[in-house]
Amino acid sequence: MKIRGINYNVDVKSEGQPLVLLHGFTGSSDNWTSILNEITNTSFILIDIIGHGQTEIPEDPARYTTEEAVEDLVTILDDLNIEKANFLGYSMGGRLALSFTATYPNRVNKLILESSSPGIKDTEEREKRKKSDEKLAEKIIEKGIVSFVDYWEDIPLFSTQKRLPEKQKEKIREKRLQNSSIGLANSLIGMGTGVQPSWWDKLPSLKNPILLICGELDQKFCDIANTMHQMFPNTVLKEIKDTGHAIHVEQPRIFGKIVNEFLNSARYGK
Repeated sequence: MKIRGINYNVDVKSEGQPLVLLHGFTGSSDNWTSILNEITNTSFILIDIIGHGQTEIPEDPARYTTEEAVEDLVTILDDLNIEKANFLGYSMGGRLALSFTATYPNRVNKLILESSSPGIKDTEEREKRKKSDEKLAEKIIEKGIVSFVDYWEDIPLFSTQKRLPEKQKEKIREKRLQNSSIGLANSLIGMGTGVQPSWWDKLPSLKNPILLICGELDQKFCDIANTMHQMFPNTVLKEIKDTGHAIHVEQPRIFGKIVNEFLNSARYGK
């Protein structure tokens, strides 16, 4: 699908209420496969975010900003003749889904954020993170995708994934390696946490029904989810026991059932 000059990989599956699924950094729309059977009455709109999967990889980092990605999503919905959709985003994809909701709240029905954040509020901390992401982007270009994936798999955030079966770990690694150095580097520069808008001040005004999901062993993001829960007017918070950052990977059945209940239950809003 040609979206604002970029060839996007967009796959629409099943029928029912539209759900836009946005993957995390180094991922792709394939990452959601294990949960789709758990979710009913839904039309899945699976998108490879710019710089990832089979979506085109522009050379200019300016094309990767959160603001640009939000406008791409608007155009995708328009081209699919969808006025309003549910959104599910994981980590980076969650930051993008929240950015879309903060910018176009009337285009979002229900929002699900998995292990995500509204960005960094403190200016000094944001600048520090921006420099850190730029440094990592340089390293990706300099050392290549294999070296980066070796590093990325070993960061503390994903330590609980070491418990997964070997075949599953190999599959996750294989998918990560299919990304390009330019795409991931530009994604960090353009859409990293240090450069994305901070939405903390906007949270109290977002009245959409929102589900926050975090893994008990991912303390940082559970703390963020708890703080967000206090600020959003209409939220449900689910903390999944004995699970880390990527709940949909570590506990796909539990994750899928929670999402399905939230999307299909009237008690969580329309």
